[in-house]
Amino acid sequence: MSNPVVSIATNKGRFRFELYTEKAPITTANFIGLAESGFYNGLTFHRYEPGFVIQGGDPQGDGTGGSEKTIPLEIHPELRHIEGAVGMARSQDPNSASCQFYVTLAPAHFLDENYAVFGKVTAGMDVVRSLRAGDRMEKVTIER
Repeated sequence: MSNPVVSIATNKGRFRFELYTEKAPITTANFIGLAESGFYNGLTFHRYEPGFVIQGGDPQGDGTGGSEKTIPLEIHPELRHIEGAVGMARSQDPNSASCQFYVTLAPAHFLDENYAVFGKVTAGMDVVRSLRAGDRMEKVTIER
């Protein structure tokens, strides 16, 4: 059975990423639940670091917000921060990931073993590269 795919329609176009449900089951289940509830629809990407990441999913829009729950850090040795990796943002507490996620714009191996990778962009990396702080997620859907 193939992995679910997330489709994110933004104000700059659409990108898709595969979810690694077997290697990151807690993280992917959390993301799927939020996406299917409509949590991400209309939220912005609040952080853009050239050559590093675009980050979004914060209901506050400034990097300080979260959902109603947190999940534990889930590391799998095969999941690395390559270009297009999708990971969960968190605070200093390793077990504080909630709803904010990022996409790496280049390899960022210093994040390996410290942040949970749970997917990889499979289409629309050009859209991801065009995103900036303030751009909006219009609709986030799960394709099974």
